[in-house]
Amino acid sequence: MINERSKPGKAHIETATLDVERDRAELERSWETRPGFIGWLTTTNHKSIAIRYIVTAFIFFLFGGILAALMRIQLARPRSEFLGPDAYDQVFTVHGSTMMFLFAVPIMTALGLYFVPLMVGTRNVAFPKLNAFGYYVYLTGGILLYLGLLSNTGPDTGWFSYVPLSGPDFAPGKRVDIWAQMITFTEIAALVAAVEIIVTAFKMRAPGMSLNRIPLFVWAMVVTAFMIIFAMPAIMLASSMLATDRLTGVSTHFFNPAEGGDALLWQHLFWFFGHPEVYIIFIPGTGIVSTLIVTFARRIAFGYTALVLSLISTGFIGFGLWVHHMFATPLPQLGQSFFTGASIMIAIPSGVQIFCWIATLWLGKRLELKTPLLFVLGFVFTFVIGGLTGVMLGSAPLDLQVHDTFFVVAHLHYVLIGGAIFPLFGALYYWFPKWTGRLMNERLGKLNFWLMLIGFHLTFFPMHQLGIQGMPRRVYTYLPETGWGALNLLASIGAAVLTAGVIAFLINVFWSRRHGAPAGDNPWNSDTLEWATSSPPPSYNFLYIPTVRNRYPVWTVEPDTPVVAGLRTDVREALVTHTITAAPDHRYELPNSSIWPLVLAAATAVTFIGVIFTAWAIPIGAALTFIALVGWFWPNSEPAALEAERHRSLPTGDGLSLEQQT
Repeated sequence: MINERSKPGKAHIETATLDVERDRAELERSWETRPGFIGWLTTTNHKSIAIRYIVTAFIFFLFGGILAALMRIQLARPRSEFLGPDAYDQVFTVHGSTMMFLFAVPIMTALGLYFVPLMVGTRNVAFPKLNAFGYYVYLTGGILLYLGLLSNTGPDTGWFSYVPLSGPDFAPGKRVDIWAQMITFTEIAALVAAVEIIVTAFKMRAPGMSLNRIPLFVWAMVVTAFMIIFAMPAIMLASSMLATDRLTGVSTHFFNPAEGGDALLWQHLFWFFGHPEVYIIFIPGTGIVSTLIVTFARRIAFGYTALVLSLISTGFIGFGLWVHHMFATPLPQLGQSFFTGASIMIAIPSGVQIFCWIATLWLGKRLELKTPLLFVLGFVFTFVIGGLTGVMLGSAPLDLQVHDTFFVVAHLHYVLIGGAIFPLFGALYYWFPKWTGRLMNERLGKLNFWLMLIGFHLTFFPMHQLGIQGMPRRVYTYLPETGWGALNLLASIGAAVLTAGVIAFLINVFWSRRHGAPAGDNPWNSDTLEWATSSPPPSYNFLYIPTVRNRYPVWTVEPDTPVVAGLRTDVREALVTHTITAAPDHRYELPNSSIWPLVLAAATAVTFIGVIFTAWAIPIGAALTFIALVGWFWPNSEPAALEAERHRSLPTGDGLSLEQQT
């Protein structure tokens, strides 16, 4: 820990001339990634892994968008024969599964994996090899789902796979089994990301970053991570129970009423995950909004404590709403009324956040209507509509009237696209300079925003009316006499406009990557620590670990602000701090690049994909997993002489001090 010369908690501060060039050269050597394809496979750098998550998730977003376009073409007119019923069932199931499991959660956790270490002032996530393993498992799940679709064995029972429709009696073949194992892969990856974010945020913060100085985006990711840890096991348990019902024949009957099972058990387990899932997607969006509003309002956040408490209360209340998806089931009406109350109550913390954001903007010094802020404003407008329809659906009598209609489809997309996609696109424009060192084109950015905003509302607002008129969800065609044709055509036109907005974004990305204006290290004059290093950041993030004196360290940096000196530069070493005060505790050596995360992910894939077809996959997968874990935990084979030399070169005492750069 940092040398303490006097009072407890007071670190000794020296003024010293640090050997910057030597330290930078050593850090570059010790943190560099091996070149070539092998280096790509073995890297454990959190930024590289997070960028892969983001790119992969966005590719799945494009695939899901293509499937959505196919559905809108099918529904644009009555009695369309563009897609048959079986193809339509696969398309809407894979679309929903893609957006919920392969895009929304992974891309939000990926932003956390990239920026949480930078925002808290450390050099990597807490468990780098585990982080790499999580990505490979996630990629496996996505490939499995789309291989099933392309081979005409894609799941066809909806992204929620209700039993008994998804049970062995009504869904023979391997379609639902592929869906169930995709769930296992993606939820393992989500749990890995959650562990990384929590440990990194609580134990690797820069000295001085106490709990009341943590950036709002980091708080949002921490709340999200805790929700993942409590919510994801429910769906993993449910999908595993469904798989055993389907694959083991007469061995289990969790959801078969004829054998003593309960079909409603599936809904309870699924929605105990499914409703917190909405907030797992939405809460990171609120963290993004808080970050962007502070930056573009040029002032500190109004109601920092209220914003943090709103995030935490949203996380808590979010676990008490799942039954409002089950109002059409024969549950006691008194019990349903409690969930109606909780559905209304959760609007309160969201309202508090919106008022704090409006106050921050209102009191701002000089608003800059750049593209990221436009997406924030679009989020507020869109999400308020989605929130109001959510309160409506929380009322059991109204929900019974519009249950399983397009009204629910409209509400879901207003909440998820308004609450997650608009903030996400704002974040991509905002952090693009951090990733590439270049700014995105503002004209294309504004075109992107207006096309997406107009296209979104043209697509989904008419669905409210369609739902009130009685159009069911998940139907592949309808009769002209229903009168639904005009509104469906309008929704399909809106989908085309929305698609044009996404295309404008892709053009902007590829053009700006090469031709965008140089951004500099902090083009937005932002306040958080990710902008205290170069853009793009070096592999080790910070030459010296910074220290923090308040909530806005970049805005208030002073010439005498000390940095942490004394961490070893010849190995990948990080500083571990106390959970509450962020006082330095000890140093921790992080592992180097490794192939074993990929090997363990391959063993996991053999186990969970193979078991769809044969029980022999279990012992074979267990043996491969054992081999991978032996390699994972095998001690470093460093020559004894070199290890001894390193120990001899260690500084006296703990070797750490707070020093001022001169």
